[in-house]
Amino acid sequence: MAASAADHSARGRLGIVAGSGGLPRQLIDSCRAQGRDIFVVALRGEAEPDALENIPHAWCRIGAMAEGIRLLRENGVIDLVLAGGVRRPTIAAVRPDWRAAKFFAKVGYRMLGDDGLLSAFVKEMEGEGFRLIGAHELLDDSSSIAEGPLGRHRPNADAESDIARAIAIARALGTLDVGQAVVVQQGLVLGVEAIEGTDALLERCAGLRREGDGGVLVKLEKPGQERRADRPTIGPRTVRLAAEAGLQGIAVEAGATLLLDRDEVIRRADAAGLFVVGVRPE
Repeated sequence: MAASAADHSARGRLGIVAGSGGLPRQLIDSCRAQGRDIFVVALRGEAEPDALENIPHAWCRIGAMAEGIRLLRENGVIDLVLAGGVRRPTIAAVRPDWRAAKFFAKVGYRMLGDDGLLSAFVKEMEGEGFRLIGAHELLDDSSSIAEGPLGRHRPNADAESDIARAIAIARALGTLDVGQAVVVQQGLVLGVEAIEGTDALLERCAGLRREGDGGVLVKLEKPGQERRADRPTIGPRTVRLAAEAGLQGIAVEAGATLLLDRDEVIRRADAAGLFVVGVRPE
């Protein structure tokens, strides 16, 4: 559960590094409702401009690490949260400044998966004196998913079987720091998430659907994942894309997944005949 406004005031100004998707907006709205003083570093090409209206913020490209740190310090940031997705570009596309180049040289950019890189970044920012916290620590209980169904619909026996198979595959992928999501239909793997992200995975699987009962999307936390940097997340867009892909439903890890706009997720899933269910993998 989110802390009180008094607790937040005692902790000082919160910095939000905003990437893509709906999480930055939900986090900003939550902090404003709690009276938390915030400053947003919006990543160019990722963050949504309309989410930043009337919010203290500055834009920064991904490779400008020294500039980002300067902005955070000049704006009195103490606590720092990473929110939203970031497409992982090549080193050449990043155009790293001296600070980012130093970081990449130390951690080995090409040798790390996404979670490994994010974990290294968290440690680097802690070394700069910032206190990294998870987005889940700032959101209310509506952003969490308990075990069981969210709306009216529930998985049938065939869907349960596909969920079990997808969980096993997602766990194996997560151990290798590849991705968080898998789509399985009738026991067959239609797609696994890699660098493209969950939305693109669903869009790709729409063209691979087989006749008969639709498949399932399963999204799990990676084993040992740095929760302050990248938690599994779903929202209304996930439900829409799952419906367009002809899936029966979505299963996510209970207690580990962030839910954006709970009421809208349930409304859309119920209207589309999709189940959304929290599971606890063994």
